[in-house]
Amino acid sequence: MVQVDLITGFLGSGKTTFLRKYVQYLIKQGHNVCILENDFGAVNVDAMLLQDLIGEHCDLETISGGCDCDTHQRRMRTKLISMAMRGFDRVVVEPSGIFDVDEFYDILRDEPLDRWYTLGNVIAIVDAKLEDALSPQADYLLASEAASAGIVVMSRTQLAGAGETDAVVAHLNRALADCKCPRRFGADVLRKDWDTLNDADFARIDHCGRQQTSYVKLHFDEHEAFTSLYFLEAGRTVAQVKAAAQTLLQDTKYGRVLRIKGFIPDGNGWVELNAARDAMTVQPIPNGQEVLIVIGEGLDKAAIEAVVKG
Repeated sequence: MVQVDLITGFLGSGKTTFLRKYVQYLIKQGHNVCILENDFGAVNVDAMLLQDLIGEHCDLETISGGCDCDTHQRRMRTKLISMAMRGFDRVVVEPSGIFDVDEFYDILRDEPLDRWYTLGNVIAIVDAKLEDALSPQADYLLASEAASAGIVVMSRTQLAGAGETDAVVAHLNRALADCKCPRRFGADVLRKDWDTLNDADFARIDHCGRQQTSYVKLHFDEHEAFTSLYFLEAGRTVAQVKAAAQTLLQDTKYGRVLRIKGFIPDGNGWVELNAARDAMTVQPIPNGQEVLIVIGEGLDKAAIEAVVKG
């Protein structure tokens, strides 16, 4: 059977960056890997950042765009069926940051997928700089995406002190308690700068498995609570996009903007922008598509468009 590993994490936690490192480790161990990338945005920006991994021992499939639950399940089931006979021994799934993990478990239990796939590791990525004040919906997603994880891997620990990482673990455990989940995290949290992760760290992650647990579901439409707006070919410079992102992230009159990501042409090349409230990175990439995606809660589309397009 093909082992399926699931990488979960709330919006902007760093799932794609971790996935790159994890898949590179799996390939080095001799695995044939297929990545299944599911972006909340209508344009799958994260998948474009993984193109260089494609080769003899790695391929990439995508599901893009928000949609109703039934449609999304059909799309994922169809992808997994098409992948089953292609010689992979490992599938790594990166869902969107507003993913219902129970939906994924239900799909793997379906005929005929239950004969082809087995669930391996559930790895939850949690930002060491996580905001302390989140909405009830966001706290629920944070908890539900980590509840079954075999391990929590903290991102951006190099930017946080020990007190901050302790506070984030406490926040996660409070969110779990709020949805009546008995799971609590402590020693099963990896707090290490990702640039220093070694083979022993990845071997630990690769054998983390998953935990059986339960929690009370908070019933709300994730795609209504969290909006994804995308803007193609805005014609802005890198400096203009950075200024626009800072404005949107800092001023609540546009809604609660959680993450901004996309690609911007820069002279003869491309750069990738990834921004959250406390940090923004801009780095060159080989290829891109001129697009900016704004994700958040209660977003004012017209006001945001005016800022993005100037």
